[in-house]
Amino acid sequence: MIRTATVADVPVIHTMVRELADYEKALHEARATEEQLREALFGERPAAYAHVAVADDGEVVGFALWFLNFSTWRGVHGVYLEDLYVRPERRGGGHGKALLRELARTCVDRGYGRLEWSVLDWNAPSIAFYESLGARPQDGWTVYRLTDGALEELGSGA
Repeated sequence: MIRTATVADVPVIHTMVRELADYEKALHEARATEEQLREALFGERPAAYAHVAVADDGEVVGFALWFLNFSTWRGVHGVYLEDLYVRPERRGGGHGKALLRELARTCVDRGYGRLEWSVLDWNAPSIAFYESLGARPQDGWTVYRLTDGALEELGSGA
């Protein structure tokens, strides 16, 4: 079952974010707190949204955390999937596909033009999974990121 996340899901989502960061060999970069996630998802001005996958036994076993983007070329919003995660022992049960199906349904129902995400180039199982659903890599694009000192330096006008 897929449902919209609730405030009560924040602790398990936070735990799974850390599990995902560990899987991606970047646990040291996962600094978000439960309170930050709670504010981002359920604060006065939510910046992101989440769905959770719930197994038959009632356990939350996966999540999708996403936010809106906008395409100037299409003139409509899209969804950027920040994180998709299903606990390793629960993979293969259709939870990941169900989460992506729910996001695709959200896009279709709301007239959004895209559902996009990034995947690490070494993550062959995830790449195969995404391609099995019809997703295709966007060749010719490189993601750039400013963080920490570089972001502060540019933002301060230095």
